[in-house]
Amino acid sequence: MKIKNIKLEHGSGGALSRQLTEEIIYPILKNDSYRELSDATIIDYFVKSKKQLAFTTDTYTVDPPAFPGGDIGKLAIYGTCNDLAVSGAKPLFLSMGMVLEEGLSIEKLQSILLSIQEASTHAGIRIITGDTKVVPKGKGGEIYINTSGIGEVVFSHGISPSRIKPGDYIIISNSIGSHGIAVLSARESLSISSKIQSDVAFLYPLCEKLFTLQENLKFLRDATRGGISAVLNEIVSGNNFSIEIDEEEIPISDDILSISNILGLNPLEIANEGVFVAVVSKENKAKEAVNLLKDHPLGKNAAIVGRVTENYPGKVILNTNSGGKRILDFPRGLLLPRIC
Repeated sequence: MKIKNIKLEHGSGGALSRQLTEEIIYPILKNDSYRELSDATIIDYFVKSKKQLAFTTDTYTVDPPAFPGGDIGKLAIYGTCNDLAVSGAKPLFLSMGMVLEEGLSIEKLQSILLSIQEASTHAGIRIITGDTKVVPKGKGGEIYINTSGIGEVVFSHGISPSRIKPGDYIIISNSIGSHGIAVLSARESLSISSKIQSDVAFLYPLCEKLFTLQENLKFLRDATRGGISAVLNEIVSGNNFSIEIDEEEIPISDDILSISNILGLNPLEIANEGVFVAVVSKENKAKEAVNLLKDHPLGKNAAIVGRVTENYPGKVILNTNSGGKRILDFPRGLLLPRIC
């Protein structure tokens, strides 16, 4: 295309819309399951397999769209795939809808599309349908992306908070806090965190390792917005059990801890895009789970961080490094806006 920036006409449904789709977007995303541009793509995979399906959707509005370690394209693909993975499903197909802001450079759009292509190839999934809209300048944060995903359920024992009970163990799969700090660093040009890279990653291979635990694996959840704190509080909310975690066992790098302290942030509330919380029954199975995770680069800092107890129903309790206890509540307020 000779045009260097997105115009409102690119979203009008006319010639420029078709040109944007045919010359920029579709050539990068085209694959064996997305052979032609049509209103819908027919899938015959599930007729043959007779498997259960998992279906999820998410929308990504990260500011800025590119940050150390990734961009909104990589985030959209891996984020939706991870939602399927922690639900016990192997990601297979995605749809992708983009809202582009007038003035977005074609070069930047192509860079994001290439990142989407690379992430999709790495994850082994196929984008099979999509849509693009354009909004006036100042109305859209450059680019927003919605992805919906379909996966085949491969873990048959059920991943649900309803299976959790006192005596179970809490595991965090890797060091926390790097995604939120990386995005904040790019947004505010913070030199103190210039070395921090987002942890955005495809988590299915890591989840798949834990599927071998069968019924001893109770629960998985990727710790995105609201971080570890939000996930743990979602688990105990409305239940007659509590979770107690040990501050000294939480995997967190010295850099993230120092930067969080300087900025007045709680690292347990900072978004991650390559970390999940797992709940596993029995101490020996929890240790086995950690060993399985440590065999993979994305789980090298995995740790057992706490237990499910009956001591403080409906609460998450943090056993602090100083020997005290405090309630770890749901994150409050705006936290870090447009982080994912």
